[in-house]
Amino acid sequence: MSWQQFKSQYLVRFWAPLPAVIAAGILSTYYFGLTGTFWAVTGEFTRWGGHVLQWFGLHPEQWGYFKVIGLEGTPLQRIDGRMIIGMFAGCIAAALWANNIKLRQPQHRIRIVQALLGGIIAGFGARLAMGCNLAAFFTGIPQFSLHAWFFALATAAGSYFGAKFTLLPMFRIPVKLQKVKAAAPLTQKPEQARRRFRLGMVIFCLSVAWSLWTLFDAPKLGIAMLFGIGFGLLIERAQICFTSAFRDLWITGRTHMAKAIIIGMAVSAIGIFSYVHWVSRRKSCGPAPMRFWAACCLVSASCWPAAVKPAGCTARWKDRCTIGGWGWVTSSARPCWLTTGMTWPRRWPQITTRSTCWILSGRSAACW
Repeated sequence: MSWQQFKSQYLVRFWAPLPAVIAAGILSTYYFGLTGTFWAVTGEFTRWGGHVLQWFGLHPEQWGYFKVIGLEGTPLQRIDGRMIIGMFAGCIAAALWANNIKLRQPQHRIRIVQALLGGIIAGFGARLAMGCNLAAFFTGIPQFSLHAWFFALATAAGSYFGAKFTLLPMFRIPVKLQKVKAAAPLTQKPEQARRRFRLGMVIFCLSVAWSLWTLFDAPKLGIAMLFGIGFGLLIERAQICFTSAFRDLWITGRTHMAKAIIIGMAVSAIGIFSYVHWVSRRKSCGPAPMRFWAACCLVSASCWPAAVKPAGCTARWKDRCTIGGWGWVTSSARPCWLTTGMTWPRRWPQITTRSTCWILSGRSAACW
């Protein structure tokens, strides 16, 4: 395969959703194992909002919500912050490779209103749920967190009514028809495409070099940024959008992206279960047996009957920001944290460690 063929096939054209989502599931598993945290974005965005409030003389670090999620350090000193920076770098690089960056003005002012209202509602809801769709579907369910299943049921119902609501006449954009004699030809600017491809390569190489340089001083921060670059490339090139999975299901009946997400969650569940079992066996139950792979497949199958498809997508929001589109432009910075007690993300390692040892070895007394 020549360089031009490789460039056209893998760097310019869009990728198939199924292998890309599976790759995202594998990356999220290794990200969890190597950094000790999970793939999530809205919590870090909330911290960024807290830093902005600090610039104006406020003290959000004293608020109850920020005492829960923490506001120490800067984005460059936090694992989540470095990962998100890497995601933006990956999205921008991939969009430049495909010459897919353009300032897209909304066709109607109602789109701006929809973006503002949708961003506020989505940001507020993500904070009440202690995470967005990534923290629930691609992290919570594969990591056996009970809160993610409540999130899934509520998201399925909410996205259905939301999709039907947006089809009402009051939200439709007026369409103006113009009579033309022939279809307008697609214009290509080869020189502009080459310049943008080179710029994308520069951004990609610089972000990778920055990550590798950080590895020597703070290994976890460098690893997080490398994973962020990979996440960004997958999201932009495969057009991964958790919201579109539900939208297409309820409006058009298409299930392509939804199936890809379910399979990606199953793959991530296998990896997470394997890692948790391996660690728990080494720490409390002796050497890890080889037979845990069969149990992993059985446990991950529990993701399939639920047929969960995420919504409220922050992943696609990043992509649209990098290519100049109007997306979610607003999120809440200080929501109430009354629903914190309904989420169990901090208890899942203890729960899964105990259940894994009990299922696979039968020596529950040694694990408990």
